[in-house]
Amino acid sequence: MSIRILDCTLRDGAYITNSDFGESSIRGIISQAQKAHIDIIECGWLKDSAYKHGTSFFHVPSDAEIYITKKDTDVLYCAMIDWDRYDTGQLPLYDGKSIDAIRVVFPHGKHIDGIRVGEKIREKGYKVLFQAANTLAYSEKELEELAESMNKFEPVSLSIVDTFGAMYFEDLEKIVSILDSKLSKSIDIGFHAHNNQQLAFALSIRFVESLKVKRDIIVDSTLCGMGRGAGNTTTELIANYMNRNQHGNYDMNAIMDAIDIYMQKYQEKYSWGYSTPYFIAGMYQCHVNNIAYLLTNHRTNARDMRTIIDSLTTDERRKYDYDLLEEKYLENQDRHIDDLAALQILSEELSNRKILLLAPGKSTLLEKAKILCFIDENRPIVIEVNAINKEYDSDYIFFTNKARYMYAKGAYPEQFNSMKRILLSNIKTKSDLDEMILNYNLVIKRGWVHFDNAVILCLRLMNKLNVKDIYIAGFDGFKNKYNESFSDSDLPTLNPDNKWDELNEEIKDIYRDFYQSVKGKMNINFITESIFEVK
Repeated sequence: MSIRILDCTLRDGAYITNSDFGESSIRGIISQAQKAHIDIIECGWLKDSAYKHGTSFFHVPSDAEIYITKKDTDVLYCAMIDWDRYDTGQLPLYDGKSIDAIRVVFPHGKHIDGIRVGEKIREKGYKVLFQAANTLAYSEKELEELAESMNKFEPVSLSIVDTFGAMYFEDLEKIVSILDSKLSKSIDIGFHAHNNQQLAFALSIRFVESLKVKRDIIVDSTLCGMGRGAGNTTTELIANYMNRNQHGNYDMNAIMDAIDIYMQKYQEKYSWGYSTPYFIAGMYQCHVNNIAYLLTNHRTNARDMRTIIDSLTTDERRKYDYDLLEEKYLENQDRHIDDLAALQILSEELSNRKILLLAPGKSTLLEKAKILCFIDENRPIVIEVNAINKEYDSDYIFFTNKARYMYAKGAYPEQFNSMKRILLSNIKTKSDLDEMILNYNLVIKRGWVHFDNAVILCLRLMNKLNVKDIYIAGFDGFKNKYNESFSDSDLPTLNPDNKWDELNEEIKDIYRDFYQSVKGKMNINFITESIFEVK
C-alpha cells in the first residue's frame, strides 16, 4: 500500500499571492519538490482567463510546461479546476509534456456535476482526481452515495476536504470508515486539512495511521503550510513524519532549500496560519471570506466576531454574503440604548469648559512637562481616549473598543475606578458606577475602512455637546512598529493588518473631513505634534 504526498503550494498558496509567485519561484518550487521526491506536484489552477507569465493561474496545461524543466516520470503533475469555473471545451488533448492530471473540486451536493466535468477531462486523456469540498457536511447516506458514484467513474483518487478546518479526530475517522468500506480499492483516498484549530498535521497523521495498511492514500500539504486563512498541513512536517514512521524517502534538504530560497520572501510579505479569527471559522464551519471581511472592513475583535458568526444560520456561514455580514455587524454594534440623560449630564459638565483630549501616543510621555504645564495654566477637563495613561490625573476616560476597555480595567484598576467613564454601546449597554453609555451610531460616520478612530469619535461627541475649545495631546500617528506608537506598549492592537502608512493616510482624511465640518465653530489646538493636524 502506498502513501503519497501531494504538494499544493503553488495552487493553495495562490490564494495568498493572487497566483503571482514569479517565474523563478514557480520553476524553483517544482524543481525542489522533484528533488525531494514529492509524489504529486500540483502546479496551480486552470482558469478561463488568458495566461499571465509568472503566475500559477494557467489557461491550458501547456502554460505550465516552461516551469517543469525536466519532467520526472515518478512524479504526477496536476492542476486544479473548480467544477463550474472552467470550460473544459478549451482543454487540449493530453500530450504528456506538462500536466498529467486534473483535480476537480466540487461543493457538497454537487458530486454528480463534478463527475460530469471529470468525464470531459478524461476524454481528453488526463487522469482525474476529485476533491469533495466540505466533506464534514455529508451525512452517512450521502457519503455512501458519493462512494457509489465514484466507483462507477473510477478516478485516481477522492479526497476528503476539511474545508473550514472544523474536524476533530472522531469526525475524520467516521468519514474515513464509511468511504473505506464503500469506495473501490482501486481509488486512492486523499485528505486535505486546514489548520483553523491547530489540528491539520495531527489530523493528517491520524488519517495515515487509520488507512496505511488498507489502501493507497494521498496527503495534501504545502511548504510552510502556505494557504488561505489558517493554512494547511505543512510539507516539511508531513514529509519528516513519513520518513521517520512510514518508510518515506523524502529529501528533507531539498525541502529546506525550497523554504530558504523561495518561501521566506512570501512569509515576510504575507500572512497565513493559525489565528483566533480563523479558529472561529473552524469553530462554526464558516467560510474564511466571512472572517476576512470582518477583519478587513471592521477590525472586529474576537468576541464580537464570534457573536456575529453565531448569528448566521449554518447555510449562511458556509457561503459569504457581504451585505448580510454588514447587516449583522451593524446589529451587533448598534445596541440601542436611551442616552438622553447621559448626554444632558455631559453637556452641562463639558460644554463651557476647555477640554484636553489625551490620546495614547508616545508624545504624552516624551512631552509630559509641556502637557502638565498646559494643564496647570488652563485647568481644562482632561479626557483620556481609549487608554489609561498612569502619568496623568484625568477626569474622564472615553472608550470605543471593548478590548481596550477590558484591558484598562484589568491593568490599571485604581485609575480606571477613579475616573468617570464614557462608553459607546458597542461595548456594553448597562452601566456600572461612574459610567455613562452613549449610542454607538451617535458619533460614527461611515465611508472609510477605519471610520472608528477613537480620537475622531471623541471629537464628534464634543461637537454634539457644543464644546468650543479642544486641545489634543498624544494624537501622534502610527509608527511601523506597534510598540513605538503608544505610551503603553502593551495596549491591545486595533490594526491587525499592520498597514500603518495606509492607516495614517486614512485617519488624515477622516480628520480633515471632521475639521472642515466644524471650522469656525470649534477651536482645535494640538499641544504635541501630530501628523494629522490641518495647518
